[in-house]
Amino acid sequence: MSDDQRSDYKYFSSITTRWMDNDIYGHVNNAVYYSYFDSVANQYLIEKGGLDVHTSDVIGFVVASDCQYKSPVAYPELLDAGLRVNKLGNSSVEYGIAIFKEGAHLASATGTFTHVFVNRSTDKSVRIPTGLRVALDALLVKE
Repeated sequence: MSDDQRSDYKYFSSITTRWMDNDIYGHVNNAVYYSYFDSVANQYLIEKGGLDVHTSDVIGFVVASDCQYKSPVAYPELLDAGLRVNKLGNSSVEYGIAIFKEGAHLASATGTFTHVFVNRSTDKSVRIPTGLRVALDALLVKE
């Protein structure tokens, strides 16, 4: 899998860049991509997995992330964030995420983002709840 083609991802979310996303060099700052990654992963968990970020007993903590930048994007472009699941464990998931210019087939950035699911009260890792697991399994890349 090339990791940089739209067809490599199973779920998409639209992103509207903001004026403040650009840095002094006139393109979206590298740190902003991580907020895009966080947004698409959590949007999927909320929409498809039934996660309630305010009251769920189990929540996801980010424990690792990385990003490779392939071509710049800038405000006021519209973007699509592609999401898939690379690895699904008992208490963790590694997402594959790519950022595409609207309508583009090649990614402007790709990366991974890992959640460990924990009990909200204790911060101890727990098994991924059934509803979330079913949603995550639907995005699992089986090679």
